[in-house]
Amino acid sequence: MGAPRKGSEDADHLTEHLDELARLTDTAGAVVVGRLSQQVASPNPATLIGEGKVEELRALMSETRATLVIFDEELTPNQGANLEKELKSRVMDRAELILDIFSTRARTHEAKLQVELAQLAYLLPRLARMWTHLSRIRGGIGLRGPGETQLETDRRMIRRKIQLLRDKLQEWEKHREVLRANRTPLLSVALVGYTNAGKSSVLRMLSGEHDIFVEDRLFATLDTLTREVDLGEGCRARVSDTVGFIRKLPHHLVASFRATLEEVRGADLLLHVVDASHPGWEEQMRVVDEVLAELGVGELPLVPVFNKMDQVADPSAFAARARALYPDALLATTQRLDGLESVKAELRQRERELRPPVVVLVPLADGARLASLYRLGEVVDQSVTGEFHRVRVRLAPWQAEQLRRDGVEVVDERRVERRAAG
Repeated sequence: MGAPRKGSEDADHLTEHLDELARLTDTAGAVVVGRLSQQVASPNPATLIGEGKVEELRALMSETRATLVIFDEELTPNQGANLEKELKSRVMDRAELILDIFSTRARTHEAKLQVELAQLAYLLPRLARMWTHLSRIRGGIGLRGPGETQLETDRRMIRRKIQLLRDKLQEWEKHREVLRANRTPLLSVALVGYTNAGKSSVLRMLSGEHDIFVEDRLFATLDTLTREVDLGEGCRARVSDTVGFIRKLPHHLVASFRATLEEVRGADLLLHVVDASHPGWEEQMRVVDEVLAELGVGELPLVPVFNKMDQVADPSAFAARARALYPDALLATTQRLDGLESVKAELRQRERELRPPVVVLVPLADGARLASLYRLGEVVDQSVTGEFHRVRVRLAPWQAEQLRRDGVEVVDERRVERRAAG
């Protein structure tokens, strides 16, 4: 059921939005048997839609034998309760549907905690709709207090549970900070994008690990997955696949997954993976930009990657338009072995910027040290200067410092030239 405001952007894309809602419903395991929509001038505070549309919805449910109604718009607790009373059936909104999908897709312990936290935050203001036994009970010493209802008791229990989950997630966040601190310094790249844009497929192709889970469904991936990737030419990067974003993503869910998305906040570069074959790719990009801004990472370096170019009807025309809008855009596909070469080339360039070339002077007799430089970094050129191999090599700052601690002479080129002239 779609009920956008008349004249709004949602109303202009009503069919696309209902198509997406149908895909979400399929992902959740239900079967869509009918659709209905109404563009409302102003939302009915009682039922969101008008009384006549409620009657039409009831008739459609009877005709199709539907047992569940899903609204594309978020319903207030009062609207949800009134609609269930009028329709004598369960009613969900888009936010509740997404939470339901996440609850079935969560695999790790942390993801389950995050989903439970989001569900409880969503449920808390809607408890009254779930209850029918709201009679008051007798108070007394050690009991809930005079006149307190079962509903109020459950609200207090949920608030305590929410605080407990937040404390547990903070412990997970500290654990991840320790893991990140112990990692070998590498270019850190985070894949972000709308759900089902192909982020997991991109990571699988970059890493060569074919056991990475990929499915043509919304929210196939919930847990952040990180892999070290060989970019070729002596360059490596650490690439993380993150949970996909979606239009009208519940704020409770964004808040609960904020810790998982720390990988995004700590990245050197964001690759915004876009489904180039989707007719609404521009709106999807806007949604992702809004969520990134909400997470406080809107200022990080970002490169758009237009994926699924193999499914675009006119690739040349699309490429011209995409690059006119985004001059640094990359075009990609995971259906060809060379489909991500432009992405690898971009990452190699970014990785080299983090590893400025230095000059290492290695004694002519120290062949082992010379060989180790070829393993550690990217040798740009090599020559002989007096009793030394003069090796110009790209190294991470920590690698150059380690060589200095080992007694190896690491200097800049100008100093070498002055030494040779003297």
